[in-house]
Amino acid sequence: MKQPANLYLYVALCIVAVVWGTTYLSIRIAVHTIPPWYVTGIRQSIAASLILAILLYRKEFDWIGWKNLAVQIVLSVLMIVLANGMTTVAEKHISSSLTSLLTATSPLLVFLGSSLLGMERFTIRSIVGLVLGFSGVVLVFSDGLKDLTNPSYIKGILILFVGIIAWASGTLYSKTLSNSSGSILLNLFYQFAFAAVLQLFIARMAYPSVDPSTWSTLSLWNVVYLGVFGSVVAYYAFLYAIKRVKPSQISTLSYLNTIIAVFLGWAVLDERISTGFIFSTALIIAGVFLMNYRKGMFKKQ
Repeated sequence: MKQPANLYLYVALCIVAVVWGTTYLSIRIAVHTIPPWYVTGIRQSIAASLILAILLYRKEFDWIGWKNLAVQIVLSVLMIVLANGMTTVAEKHISSSLTSLLTATSPLLVFLGSSLLGMERFTIRSIVGLVLGFSGVVLVFSDGLKDLTNPSYIKGILILFVGIIAWASGTLYSKTLSNSSGSILLNLFYQFAFAAVLQLFIARMAYPSVDPSTWSTLSLWNVVYLGVFGSVVAYYAFLYAIKRVKPSQISTLSYLNTIIAVFLGWAVLDERISTGFIFSTALIIAGVFLMNYRKGMFKKQ
């Protein structure tokens, strides 16, 4: 009776792909009127508050111990404070489409890290799959790569690159904890609570004088969406899935995130996409399938 478990995994993977694909748009809208570190700090505050309410309602809130707290702080710093924080700051300088493109390089780092740590080994299929997938992502922006010479874009890229490295590192670190016990929801609360405090502190230092009256309602609603869906729902799904598939497999969902982000950037923000978008989509899907497919790949390791 493994069907329900597999179904939950499929649902979790879909949530990660779709919801995180929409977050690029929401971040871009949010930072239009709200300083980036306040966007991410308020986002994590909403997430922590929501999870705390759920834990208290279920009477599941508890102290996790100093050892587990240290683990959650490491995850919080890598995957929330740095990865999410730097991505948010970067979108003040670069478009949501370009952000999704650069973020899609994370599977390369995860695969290399997995190989160095002995979690995975190089195969022709995995390498070709990564090359095909990333080539498709690059093709999406083939008409706009010249923008990378823009100083503001370079600043955004460098900031984002720090976040990409942090996310890849956090993904690998999460995999080493695959056999750890404990409530995912409880661990998430401590992660988001720590991130919220640290990011709001950074926001206060980075923007000593702010005027919340200038923050638009649209930006605020997008911060709420990021907190509820982008943080709680999608991140819970990610942690559920990462314990059941190889880190490079779930990381390739960033390709699908890119497709969704590019479409929304075009449809909502009028960000231009190339005429080769359909062909790019085919390359991305082919690359993801080629690298991911293997017998019993969705079985718990």
